[in-house]
Order: sequence, then C-alpha cells, then structure tokens
Amino acid sequence: MLNLKEFNCEKELTLSVIGGKWKMIILWHIGLNSPQRFSTLRKLLPKVTPKMLTAQLRELENDGIIHRKVYQQVPPKVEYTLTEYGEKLIPILELMYDWGKKYARHMNLDINRILE
Repeated sequence: MLNLKEFNCEKELTLSVIGGKWKMIILWHIGLNSPQRFSTLRKLLPKVTPKMLTAQLRELENDGIIHRKVYQQVPPKVEYTLTEYGEKLIPILELMYDWGKKYARHMNLDINRILE
C-alpha cells in the first residue's frame, strides 16, 4: 500500500502508481482490450518475465487501478480489468503515446528500431 508520507506532491504519487518500465504498457493493453488474461499479457509483453508481470499486476491491483477476477474452475482462470480510476488513466496514456510519437519524429528517432 502507498505511504502518503513518501510524497511531496500529487505528481510524485501519480508516478509511483504508474511508474516503472511495465505498468503503463500493462494498463494500455488492459484498457485497449479488456478483460485480459495473464497468458495474453505475457504474449503482448514478451520481454517481461512472469515474476515481474505478476509483481506489477499485484501492485496495480493493490493501488486500486486494476481488478483481478478469479474464476473457480480447473484450470484456474484469472482476468484483469481496469477499475474506474484505472480507466481515467487511459486519456493520459494516449497523450503520452502521442507526445512520444511526435518527439521521436522531432528527434529523427526510428522508434521501431529502438523497440526491437
């Protein structure tokens, strides 16, 4: 859980919730096509380890950004969806995506080569 004494302002709090290498990408994929299963997220994010994906999903769940639904069946089925607060992040992620595309063009960066 978050310790509010660790933050000097709301921006630090926001970055602590969505910061890190994978959280925003996880949120993007869950928001783009919800619900998402763990195995689908693994395929969409081949460079993330299962341990890291699990940790990031747990943090997002603990912070109230995603909801984890477990179906009682064999084999177990788990789906992830955005909460109301998670859904409010999608316009921010879209703005960040647009900014990144424009910045890459401005800096003459081949983003596809960078992502490989």
